[in-house]
Amino acid sequence: MKLTCYTLYDPPPLLRPAPATRNWMDATPDGYAYRCLPLNIANAHGWEILCPTGFSAIWDGGTSPAALQMTLDAGDRPPAISHFGSGILTFHVEALFRTEPGWNLFVQGPANMPKDAIAPLTGVVETDWAPYSFTMNWKFTRPGQTVRFEAGEPFCCLFPVQRNLIPQVEPEMRRLSDEPALLADYQAWSAGRSRFNAELTQPDSAARATKWQKSYYLGNRPDGSRADTDHIIKLRPAPFQDRRDGDQ
Repeated sequence: MKLTCYTLYDPPPLLRPAPATRNWMDATPDGYAYRCLPLNIANAHGWEILCPTGFSAIWDGGTSPAALQMTLDAGDRPPAISHFGSGILTFHVEALFRTEPGWNLFVQGPANMPKDAIAPLTGVVETDWAPYSFTMNWKFTRPGQTVRFEAGEPFCCLFPVQRNLIPQVEPEMRRLSDEPALLADYQAWSAGRSRFNAELTQPDSAARATKWQKSYYLGNRPDGSRADTDHIIKLRPAPFQDRRDGDQ
């Protein structure tokens, strides 16, 4: 499917495929955070918009727009403003995005990238018809704390979602015992995990040498057989192709 970014000004927004890496994950002992495949896939799930310049912001706890003050590192065109008040920092997204019919854009902060004293707000935008740009908003969670956004730091992540998928979902709850095959797989996994964790405490054990179980990471069932041919270990979104000069 096509995802098109129509730029409003030059230079265009700084867009990149969301990377799977995170500084805090790099800093974990032996990089163990990267063993969590759901984290890796979520990290790379979409495209990021980056800050064109660095700035600092602080909120005094008030509800007026003036209660939030910003200091730019360079230039006089801030990438964000205090528009709504109540400690909300609003980033300009200087583009109009277009998705194919029936597809929205899920707009959020960069996944698994926590920031002290401020949190990203999430939106879903009907980008298959709306001729409007949108903003990316962050909410201060603590007054009196200076927050930094560096030049090149992502402030927004977006990816397409089907508009009518959620209304069509039929949620239900059942007992696991009603599905004997699934129960057996779960029990085999649970027992194996308990044995593995117990062996981790034993010097020179096979678990110590292995360090972590890889069944989910490799897309395998508890017995080692392949579970799903669509299983992915790496997600690498394609970069936006610059066709502003009309090249196809």
